[in-house]
Amino acid sequence: MQRSSINKVILVGRVGNKPEGRFTPSGTSTVSFSIATNEVWGTDDKRQEHTEWHNLVAWNKTADFVSKYIQKGQLIAVEGSLRTRSWTDKEEKLHKVTEVLCNSVTPLEWKSEEPAESSSQVSDENEEELPF
Repeated sequence: MQRSSINKVILVGRVGNKPEGRFTPSGTSTVSFSIATNEVWGTDDKRQEHTEWHNLVAWNKTADFVSKYIQKGQLIAVEGSLRTRSWTDKEEKLHKVTEVLCNSVTPLEWKSEEPAESSSQVSDENEEELPF
C-alpha cells in the first residue's frame, strides 16, 4: 500500500505590505508579500484574539497578477503549499523561513489607488485586461 501526504494551504486574510515584485537573473517573475489572518475565541466578557502573519511567495503569472492588482489592506484568498528554505548570511549564521508558495491568489475585494470619483472610469476602461 502506498502512503501519501498532503501539503495544502488555504488562507483568507488581508495583505500586510505592498507586494514586492522582482525578476530572477534568468527573467522569471516572483513576488513576496504577507497576509494577516485573525482568530477570535471565548465569550464577550473573556474574548481573546490572535493575529497570525504569513509570508507568501508567488512565481510567474501568479506573481505578475499579484504585482499588478494586489494592494496593502486588500482581502484575498490564497491557495498553495508550505515551503521552508534556508540560507547562510555573510556572518555564516543559518536562517530558515517557512513561506506559502502560492498556486492561486483571488481578490475578495478590490482596492483602488485612485480617488473614488475616477476609479470607476479606470476600471471600466481596463475591464477587458482583467484575467478573469
